[in-house]
Amino acid sequence: MKILMLNYEFPPIGGGAANAHLHILQQYAEKEGLRVDVLTSAPKSGFVTEKFSENITIYKVGIHKKHLHFWRKIEIIEWLARARPHYRRLLRQNDYDLAHAFSGFPTGWLCYRTAGRLPYIISLRGSDVPGRNVRLQLEYKLLAPVFRAIWRNAAALVACSEGLKQRAWNFMPAATIDVIPNGVELDRFYPAQGGEEPETLRLLTVGRLSATKRIDMLIDAVDILHKEGRELCLTIAGGGRLEHQLREAVSGRDLRGIVKISGRVDPENMPQLYRNSDIFISASFQEGMSNAMLEAMASGLPIVTTRCEGLEELIDGNGLIVEQDNVEKIVKAIKQLADDSRLHKKTSIAARSRAGRFSWPNVAEQYIRIYRNIIQSKDISL
Repeated sequence: MKILMLNYEFPPIGGGAANAHLHILQQYAEKEGLRVDVLTSAPKSGFVTEKFSENITIYKVGIHKKHLHFWRKIEIIEWLARARPHYRRLLRQNDYDLAHAFSGFPTGWLCYRTAGRLPYIISLRGSDVPGRNVRLQLEYKLLAPVFRAIWRNAAALVACSEGLKQRAWNFMPAATIDVIPNGVELDRFYPAQGGEEPETLRLLTVGRLSATKRIDMLIDAVDILHKEGRELCLTIAGGGRLEHQLREAVSGRDLRGIVKISGRVDPENMPQLYRNSDIFISASFQEGMSNAMLEAMASGLPIVTTRCEGLEELIDGNGLIVEQDNVEKIVKAIKQLADDSRLHKKTSIAARSRAGRFSWPNVAEQYIRIYRNIIQSKDISL
């Protein structure tokens, strides 16, 4: 099989979709009978070709990127404009069996324009599916016909969670959508081994610092717990356009010794960061499926989270879901886990056990099966 994969973001650019793409490529590396070309972006100008493995080549289109984890509209337009001629050239020079686009837009737009020549599948990741993202409401309205056309012409649509599938159905009820969840590296992310119980409750949240994540609610919760006399700290790992605003909020509440905004953490340091924590907390109101939550689970961390997509697969006895978007409810859930050592241990064990259901080899193999089905259908139609 010869596959052309497209993703407008790829590490170090981006978040969950970039991370998932990287792990899938790691599974495809050196896989017999499979060749993959990847067209993606780079944070500086120019065009770079990199050899990922013997059978995988990555083509990076450089753009004027201001922030690694936040896309400005002008940057998306720039990537589409710069990537299009390279996409066309790759199609002319190679006999691909199909294209695999991560995100329906902007990436899927390139595939849609050549649907008559090359079938394509789309991995729906989150913000590319119209929903509650405040920043993108105008774009969702303006581009709704484009989104539907791209989806309708795809050979397959794949969501990363049942919740995201339901959101996609709300947008286009007639769509046929498969679900392939994210995976996690169980050999890298694992629980801390023994040691004395820390006197300070160590809370952790990981993700892009955007309005969707509602980090301000978590800071509010910590502020309440701190004023109650609790010994605790919160580490906020991730970068984004709200970083300065959040730092000001921490400073204004005099929580500088309690709340640490670490910015983007190098991937090699993430496993230890999880192991140095006691509870993973999240107030996100919209997710595809949280890679960070999966990594926390594999690290044995109980979860406290507000209700959002992807939780149906992730939370079952390994954490507490706050059904109301309420800071006091988040505080109550944190206290429940912090004050009951037996409950904390039970949910910690359950978290690691449930994470064992999610593996990147399984994710990659499910995509391979979809590839084969599409190729076989194409051969039959010919």
